Amino acid sequence: MLKGFKDFLMKGNVLDLAVAVVMGAAFTAIVKAFTDNIVQPLIASIGASPSNSGLAWMIKAGNKATEVNLSAVLTAIINFILIAAVVYFLLVLPYEKFKARAIASEEEPAAATEAELLVEIRDLLAKK
Repeated sequence: MLKGFKDFLMKGNVLDLAVAVVMGAAFTAIVKAFTDNIVQPLIASIGASPSNSGLAWMIKAGNKATEVNLSAVLTAIINFILIAAVVYFLLVLPYEKFKARAIASEEEPAAATEAELLVEIRDLLAKK
């Protein structure tokens, strides 16, 4: 059990994971700032009127706890899609291409053709 843990630590997976978490947190902050300060005001302006704040409404007038804020939900969805797209296109896709290249370079050479085998047999017989 400890050998497996040691192998895990030595492969560098822990370091890769730590870097991914830090980068993910930093990128999440950027996307959240973008969606909170640009996307959400644009969504809120769609339904804006003097009596409400965009795509939000009160179920019970005057009770802030009963506010349904659809623009915040749409902003969270856009936030998730942006982060997922960046993770896929900047991390997953290049990694998959790299892995495919590594697998292709490790493949065994193609088997000899029938003609090559016959030439080899002929050369071995000629040596006798």
